[in-house]
Amino acid sequence: MSETSTSILSIRVSPDERAILEAAAEQSRTTLSDFMRRKALEAAEIDVLGRTVVTIPAESWERFEAWIGEPAKEIPGLQDLNRTKPSWSK
Repeated sequence: MSETSTSILSIRVSPDERAILEAAAEQSRTTLSDFMRRKALEAAEIDVLGRTVVTIPAESWERFEAWIGEPAKEIPGLQDLNRTKPSWSK
């Protein structure tokens, strides 16, 4: 059986900011602490995933440049998908 440990993270906000956060937490039917934790984690994940760095080894660089310089290839399945109207706009 493993114990879940937590730690306190404290932030300072203005009264107006706190009011907005409390209203959002109430609308989400959760506590302010749970709301803040969830939203902070969502924002952190987006930030971390958005900062992906691709490293190309030096010995593969010429092959990469040749590949990226090739003309685009037609992929029939993607062309069909592009012509399909998204379900949310039907």
